Amino acid sequence: MGSVNATPMMQQYLSIKDQYPDAILFYRMGDFYEMFFEDAQTASAVLEITLTSRNKNDPHPIPMCGVPVKAADGYIGRLIGNGYKVAVCEQVQDPSTARGLVDREVVRIVTPGMIVDNDLLERDANNYVLAVARRDQVIGLSVVDISTGAFRLCESNDARAIRDELLRIGPREIILPESARADSSWDDVLSLFGEKTLTCLADGEFEYAPARDRLIRQFSTRSLEGYGCEGMAAGVGAAGALLGYVLHTQKQQVGQITGIETYHLHHYLLIDDTTCRNLELFENLRNGTRRGTLMEVLDGCVTAMGSRLLRQWLSYPLLDPEKIVGRHDAVTEAAGNFAARHQAREHLKSVYDMERLTSRAVMGRANARDLVALKRSLQALPDILRILAVFHSRFFSLTDCLSDAEQKQLAGLAGLLEAALREDAPPTIQEGGLIREDYHPELRELIAISRDSKSWLAGMEAREKARTGINSLKVRYNRVFGYYLEVPRSQTGAVPGDYVRKQTLANAERYVTDELKAFESRALGAEEQRLALELSIFNDIRRQVADVSRLIFSAAAFAARVDVLCSLAETAVNNHYVRPEITGGGEIHMTDGRHPVVEKMLTAERYVPNTVRLDDTENQLLIITGPNMAGKSTILRQVALCAIMAQMGSFVPARQYRTGIVDRIFSRVGALDNLASGQSTFMVEMEETANIINNATPRSLIIIDEIGRGTSTYDGLSIAWAVAEHLHDLGGKGVKTLFATHYHELTDLAAVKTRAKNFNIAVKEWNDDIIFLRRLVEGSTNRSYGIQVARLAGIPAAVIARAKQILYDIEQGKFGFEASAVPQKAKAGKGPVQLSFFDAPENILARTLDRLDISGMTPLEALNCLNDLKQKAEKLLPS
Repeated sequence: MGSVNATPMMQQYLSIKDQYPDAILFYRMGDFYEMFFEDAQTASAVLEITLTSRNKNDPHPIPMCGVPVKAADGYIGRLIGNGYKVAVCEQVQDPSTARGLVDREVVRIVTPGMIVDNDLLERDANNYVLAVARRDQVIGLSVVDISTGAFRLCESNDARAIRDELLRIGPREIILPESARADSSWDDVLSLFGEKTLTCLADGEFEYAPARDRLIRQFSTRSLEGYGCEGMAAGVGAAGALLGYVLHTQKQQVGQITGIETYHLHHYLLIDDTTCRNLELFENLRNGTRRGTLMEVLDGCVTAMGSRLLRQWLSYPLLDPEKIVGRHDAVTEAAGNFAARHQAREHLKSVYDMERLTSRAVMGRANARDLVALKRSLQALPDILRILAVFHSRFFSLTDCLSDAEQKQLAGLAGLLEAALREDAPPTIQEGGLIREDYHPELRELIAISRDSKSWLAGMEAREKARTGINSLKVRYNRVFGYYLEVPRSQTGAVPGDYVRKQTLANAERYVTDELKAFESRALGAEEQRLALELSIFNDIRRQVADVSRLIFSAAAFAARVDVLCSLAETAVNNHYVRPEITGGGEIHMTDGRHPVVEKMLTAERYVPNTVRLDDTENQLLIITGPNMAGKSTILRQVALCAIMAQMGSFVPARQYRTGIVDRIFSRVGALDNLASGQSTFMVEMEETANIINNATPRSLIIIDEIGRGTSTYDGLSIAWAVAEHLHDLGGKGVKTLFATHYHELTDLAAVKTRAKNFNIAVKEWNDDIIFLRRLVEGSTNRSYGIQVARLAGIPAAVIARAKQILYDIEQGKFGFEASAVPQKAKAGKGPVQLSFFDAPENILARTLDRLDISGMTPLEALNCLNDLKQKAEKLLPS
């Protein structure tokens, strides 16, 4: 990349670039960041800026491009958004004092996970970097968000749970050991993240001892006992390596990381990635946006911190009944006191993103506007506390976060920021206008000199006009010559002897006097001193903010919690939600329940609520039949969503809701071909079903909306039947399951499985049309109304008429139409034969009889089965 004849500047550039080969180097030259060689070619294409060259007349000119320093953040953001890292190289020496080349060094590395600037961050989501470490069969995970100071770790030997956790975190950047690149056992982890930015560190960074030492130094503690992770080799290894990466990229201490949260996956309701997508918790299935998601419905938070905390509660619903009830108590209080809730939310609107403001202050990246926003946030806290005094829940108390003395410290900091900072401070800190002039005596004097200079110059001009009699005389200033007196060429004869000629122009002469020189020295010096003093005062204030960052983070956590609880209460009141009753049993009883998202989206019709009862004794497997578009999927999803809402601490959309604790929620709802990995719809269905069968427990909740549609009718029916049976009998106890199907044969399960019940979505027929009643009723249906639904979907009338004729022929046992003809060669072939969809009725009855286990039937079960066979024969055989 370099040249033997490289200039000193280019040699310096190449030396620095060699240290950061995986990043685009922003090399500071005056008011621009310049890029060279391959970096310039890449950046010019991504940023759509002009690619030029250095030393254009050389045989091999060097490609280059540049961006203004003042606009650099936007360009860096675009590069980061495209998956690149940026190493920011600054001039670390005053050019006026440098002998030769100015010293430069990289002051920070910006990566997708190492961002603190608000414009590049999502308001309601954490910006996580994830590190993964392994010790034998244990996998450790750690995440950090340097914009908020959030730092967490966990570990587990359950590979599936770790996989689900990796997807639940959704990191922007991944850190792995170097050995992972060549180790096939890491393939499952690597395959999860696609285009995410991946960095591999030396394996030694993940070793327990150095990782532990690094964490202890960061937290200034003797051990990790206080954080609950002492001895967790895999988790601590990941956390220590991650902290090392943060320190390397930021080139400074990161004081916002003051501790680490150790969490355990078995303490939370597990929602795997498939279920999260199927239930549209955070992104809809149509275009991946927030529109039409549960998060959109629940998020009435007025602060960014509240929205992020709500997202975490929704991602990690609780399993501890006491903690769940504690949240419900707090929501109940907030919902029952409109005045206090409304006033608290109004004051919370004055609370800015204290977490991110404080992180920027700690890292020396905050400007005066950031600190003014922090001041307003701190000033709002006393009023919020006064309003919340009417509540009894500990969630509304700040005393568990901050002592009275610490609260006074924050009040003192707010007073300092009020006294020192100007409300109209500019976005940069180099141009002055940051500090109130009455805050510092010397600053007040310097500002007075700057302000008085204009009136002094006007007075001097008036005096000189009177003294010389030259009415056209002007006192002026430019950057080259400073202050001067300008006299028209025609009036130079009246110029006094103490005027010293400075410059001759075509029509004028410019002069200086000793008095003007003295003023210039004083005025220009005062301006430089003022800027330097303001910056010094501001930096000192910013350091004072950093010194109490731990207290500010505690106050921010309190404000976020209050925001979430008041938001959940507001949503509950506005949408007529009910408080869940948490029981110790295995039931889910929802009376007049609604889908929280669908009911908000409906405009053309009224939402029809439904009652669903699931338990471990009589109603464990609900087999739900009914036509497409009738609402089966909606009912399945609303049961799962209400379970999540209840255990995260929210009220639920129902008239009454009673539930035991659910440990996992699984879904098999719809499927799309995964062509990129060579998986068909049927393979996706089977993998999702296998995950359910292999990981469900008696405390789980399962929703299944069709399985087996991707293969032949009888294969699909047999798989669906076997899966339903297995879930009913799981571990000898069964598991709560909603099983929607178009295989009406599955309804026979209710006759042989004691905890299975049949339900269907009621419809009304009217003149060969159907009306969807959206009501879940007990009992089965033997019709799918597919042709009527096809008409509603817009299938042409001729096709509908032909379908009706074919259906009539099938029902009458006539199979002579051309569509059902099977070539003779195919019939005569050996090996497995695909069963025809249009099978003879007697064959269907024969296969049903063949499946029966007569020896295992009671007399009553045998009679019921015989009655079912008779009814089926009446439907299948022509009269």
